Amino acid sequence: MKQKIFEYIKNKYNSSPEYLWARFPDYAIFRHADNRKWFGLSGTVAACKLGLEGDGSVEILNVKTDDPLLADLLVLQPGYFRGWHMNRQNWISILLDGTVPFEDICRLIDGSYAATASKIRKKAVRAPKEWIIPANPKYYDIERAFDGADEIDWKQGAGVKTGDTVFMYAGAPISAVLYKCAVVKTDIPFEFSDENLTISSLMRLKLEKRYPPDKFTFARLKSEYGVFAVRGPRGIPNSLSCALKDE
Repeated sequence: MKQKIFEYIKNKYNSSPEYLWARFPDYAIFRHADNRKWFGLSGTVAACKLGLEGDGSVEILNVKTDDPLLADLLVLQPGYFRGWHMNRQNWISILLDGTVPFEDICRLIDGSYAATASKIRKKAVRAPKEWIIPANPKYYDIERAFDGADEIDWKQGAGVKTGDTVFMYAGAPISAVLYKCAVVKTDIPFEFSDENLTISSLMRLKLEKRYPPDKFTFARLKSEYGVFAVRGPRGIPNSLSCALKDE
């Protein structure tokens, strides 16, 4: 797994491992060529330091995320831990024993590369993200909107970019994910403000899939996927992403 990851980083980002510490010869960092920031740290750590059983060591990869909520959700899943030797809020450690699939690790490497890129490169390199975005039926009838059109304009969430995927969550009394949408356009000018809502720009959403209202309920999101609130645009755990795609 470690060798496959090193090859992935080299082939995609032309970054080779750098070994900086004589005391820790197996620790390697990966960094950007322009701003010299790290986007990965590979090494070994005693299993007990991560709360695992056994007296041996395990291989890990540290990556950064710019979505603290996503980090909170990942560490609830097997193979993920708070960043070892790093900022524990923004970095996570991934176990490299096969617990976490290689494809999932690659997606997190891509996210880390984007999160640590220079401002100029950040817009170009950020990998597409998946979001859950709430819709309050008290203020907008999202079901009627998608019954009449495959594309709608919606308040643009902070950080959402063209090419991202949005899962629309309808609030009470529905309290469930109802739609999967592709973000096909962003930064559409729009000005609106009242006591409940302020909008400065819109994004255009294209409907891709509908879900039965009894399938991805809030109760299930909470009990099975660790999603305890949907109050604004937020990332989602890989387990929920897979379930939504497989449905």
